[in-house]
Amino acid sequence: MKARIHRRTLLKGLLGGAAISIGLPPLECFVNANGTAYAGGGTSFPKRFGVFFWGNGVLPARWDPTSEGADYALTPQLMPLAALKSDLTVISASRVLTTNSSPHLSGPAGLFTGDALVGGTVTRPSIDQLLAQEIGGETRFRSLEIGVQRSDQSYSFAGPNQVNPPETSPRAFFNRLFGEGFRMPGETTAVDPRVRLRRSVLDAVGAQAGDLRNRLGASDRVRLDQHLEGIRGLERQIARLEENPPSLAACRRPDAPPEAFPDVDGRPPMSAISHAMADLMAMALACDQTRVFFNMYSQSVNNTLFPGAPAGHHQLTHDEPGEQPMVDAIVRLIMGDLAYFLSALKAVHEGDGNLLAHSIVLCTTDCSLGKSHSIDDYPMLIAGGGGGALATGRHIAARGDNSSKVMLSLLRAMGVRAPEFGVGAGRTTDGLAGLSP
Repeated sequence: MKARIHRRTLLKGLLGGAAISIGLPPLECFVNANGTAYAGGGTSFPKRFGVFFWGNGVLPARWDPTSEGADYALTPQLMPLAALKSDLTVISASRVLTTNSSPHLSGPAGLFTGDALVGGTVTRPSIDQLLAQEIGGETRFRSLEIGVQRSDQSYSFAGPNQVNPPETSPRAFFNRLFGEGFRMPGETTAVDPRVRLRRSVLDAVGAQAGDLRNRLGASDRVRLDQHLEGIRGLERQIARLEENPPSLAACRRPDAPPEAFPDVDGRPPMSAISHAMADLMAMALACDQTRVFFNMYSQSVNNTLFPGAPAGHHQLTHDEPGEQPMVDAIVRLIMGDLAYFLSALKAVHEGDGNLLAHSIVLCTTDCSLGKSHSIDDYPMLIAGGGGGALATGRHIAARGDNSSKVMLSLLRAMGVRAPEFGVGAGRTTDGLAGLSP
């Protein structure tokens, strides 16, 4: 039986001759069987990775190109992206092979993690967070999560039941990025001396933390590790505040967006919010504040009232008769906002190229045809080539291949030496043919 640990236990150590201590997260050993508490910077251009996600699928007949390779013709739902055709790879006929047990959730869970839901729960980190673990430690923010629809739901997962909620207020996002603590290259604003004192806290308490970890059960060890990693993340941010941002000529402090984006006749101004977020994210990447992001444009099963729509988006995917012209118009509107987002990245010049060319952006949704919730023929666009790591300007028909092959190709293109991606039916050891240059 493991020794009892009090909930007020502190990890203590010395830092610069000063005594310091940090608290512990809530651990199972602090509660009884009922779950209640017991009494008592550089000159090169880095690669970036991001996800642009929208809910409720597409209309495959108006989405999937009919020809392959570089000479494919853009379909009606892809036409808003025409100016970016050379920067895109369209992937059709890929299948999410994990079980389709939950409409609108099984698809993105299987795609982003390579694993099936267990009891309706995502079990593994999403691809953006796998990459944040690999490359996020070099920047002020390990990853940034944003959204357009006002919601705290996302498919960015650090692990089981660990959702990374999106920031959906452009002004709040601006304040986080470019408010107190942000410095342009060359600025010499002094850092609060208390900031320096907080650095290397975990080094000072490391021995005691290791001893405590050996006394905990498996689930509490996970909680402790996550807590300490969160502190490490704060330390990385502090370290970045003590340095100038990278010497990237495009880095600048943007204008602050409006305080609020009020609804118009009961309809949220999705495009206005999306454009504001795009401009801010482009500068966050240009200033190397992060290299990983997740843009949750709209939720699965959302009933957002888009301009001109007589009903909510999800309801229309099921109830609109015939060829669903209103659903088609909504998908094309979303693709227009995606085009603005990608164009904002492309407008950032970096050396002889641009930020989009140095990035990989996975653009996708939660199913193929919204009416049927199909996760066969999964819609995917890859924008940017990751500095030449991926081919662009083509359509690849995957012919039923495992969608995890796309994810593995993206990990490898970002420099991760991943031998495989996914588990069970979602597992693959091969990337998708045609994605490499």
